[in-house]
Amino acid sequence: MSAPGRIARHLLVHGLVQGVFYRESMRQEAARLGIDGWVRNRRDGTVEAVVEGTPEAVEAIVRWAHRGPEDAHVTRVEARDDPGGHAGFEKRPTV
Repeated sequence: MSAPGRIARHLLVHGLVQGVFYRESMRQEAARLGIDGWVRNRRDGTVEAVVEGTPEAVEAIVRWAHRGPEDAHVTRVEARDDPGGHAGFEKRPTV
């Protein structure tokens, strides 16, 4: 469960988001913003992530997720609340 003053969101990012440095770029952006959570590719071509932090930081990384790194072409981001409870940010294996 997220700590007081923190929120978490589960993201599913659609478009050209694999093979374009999306996961590593998100990890770097999460580090810059002080975000905890994880990111991974999915076999269906989407990128899935959970992001947790202050409301302002989570809002900032969700905005970033809509554009991603330079070579990405994001068509849609699905976002929903998540219980959180993460420490650090990691790239996870594809599922």
